Amino acid sequence: MLDRLSFSACLWVYPGKGGWTFVTLPKDCADQIRFVNGHGKGKAFGMVKVKAQLGSSVWQTTIWPDKTSGSFLLPVKSAVRKKQRVGAGDKVDIDLTLKSPPDL
Repeated sequence: MLDRLSFSACLWVYPGKGGWTFVTLPKDCADQIRFVNGHGKGKAFGMVKVKAQLGSSVWQTTIWPDKTSGSFLLPVKSAVRKKQRVGAGDKVDIDLTLKSPPDL
């Protein structure tokens, strides 16, 4: 069973209110998560709880489904970006561990 994913993606800033910083998961990772999690059925807005790691920083968060990309968005906290010295436009390596196994 899939419970861990590793990928590289670029950080980007949402242009709206709040200026959140995200990485968009590669489509193949999103497809695997949807397959394992039953396409988000029964989950709040299709969100999936994860443990994320970027460099030496590890944090608990939720990935959000994104209709525009057909994937998921991983929010990357300011404290993580500062500690790892990365910002918008930087390509980063991410490890994700799914926190809640799907109900079978």
